[in-house]
Amino acid sequence: MTTTPIGDLALLSDRHSAALVDRDGGVQWLAFPRFDSPSVVGGLLGADAGLWRIRPTSSHVEVERQYLDGTLVLETTFRTPTGVAVLTEAMATGEDADPHALGRSATHLLVRRVDCRQGSVDMEVAFAPRPEYGLVVPLVEAVPGGLLIRGGAERLALTSPVDLAVTDAGSGGTLTLSAGQSATFALHHGRLGDREPRTWSQEDLAALLDSTVRAWRAWSAIHQTYQGPWRDLVHTSGRVLQALSFQPTGAIIAAATTSLPEGVGGERNWDYRYAWVRDSCFTMQALWVAACPDEAVDFFSFMTGAAATVDDDNGLQIMFGVGGEHDLTERTLPHLEGWRGSRPVRVGNGAWNQQQVDVYGELLGAAHQLR
Repeated sequence: MTTTPIGDLALLSDRHSAALVDRDGGVQWLAFPRFDSPSVVGGLLGADAGLWRIRPTSSHVEVERQYLDGTLVLETTFRTPTGVAVLTEAMATGEDADPHALGRSATHLLVRRVDCRQGSVDMEVAFAPRPEYGLVVPLVEAVPGGLLIRGGAERLALTSPVDLAVTDAGSGGTLTLSAGQSATFALHHGRLGDREPRTWSQEDLAALLDSTVRAWRAWSAIHQTYQGPWRDLVHTSGRVLQALSFQPTGAIIAAATTSLPEGVGGERNWDYRYAWVRDSCFTMQALWVAACPDEAVDFFSFMTGAAATVDDDNGLQIMFGVGGEHDLTERTLPHLEGWRGSRPVRVGNGAWNQQQVDVYGELLGAAHQLR
């Protein structure tokens, strides 16, 4: 059963999809190529739904974490009895001449670099992707530069600078880094019949990680100008709002995950990877403080475009998919035990066809805020 505290999960995003990473170097959630896509790593919701962990082998480790200033690039420092290693990771956004277009050049790639800063550190890697929320146990093949993963509709390529032993359960290996040495891993996503994923050189991955830092800082430089009370928290919230926005449409989702419960062991665990009309007015107010009018225009344009219909019988729908979808039919995943045993695990959201008359006021409030 997955017991990781929700507060120990750090968010990574390329404004298309998201990953959640724990303090132990474990990716607990990763979905490609959209926020609402089936997970390829979903250990947060079930032990058999996949994992990708990079951590020291030592049993005595002190951990510190922070985002690099002005970014959503995560830096985790592991202090062991023999040395210090830093894990730097990000969903690669690519770089764009227009900072407002952060994520437009995203490559659907999660990059994870380990640097040894002091002494020497033995690191271990464990990798067991499970597409479609853990339903698929994929074929894994060693290829030059890493692994090729095929299962169901998903195609993945893991870049690894060290050889990983492949078994039916997954793949893994160890490496020793001394001060000044680094190793970069990356997971690239593709689809059956579409783009084939590939392994990347260490130099290309270093450039992608650096460009992601620059892209986030370029966005922050023109958006994070708030100087009032709780400045740091407001700026962090602004970056989180940006991370939860779907770049192609401007939709902003309520959360990056599904099925995290309101109470441990409870059934009130819904899929929140959608955009709610009810949130629109508050979201517009937050964007006005923590971002800038461009994002507000994008979000409002998404809402009005998704809501457009001549169906007078059903009225204004209360929520939409990130692409503007109306049908968000809910289903359960009985093969997953849920976070801390909180069942059922759900995808989709049955509230999509409820009638809630307050949404008219919320949308009008958003229009007033935009004006």
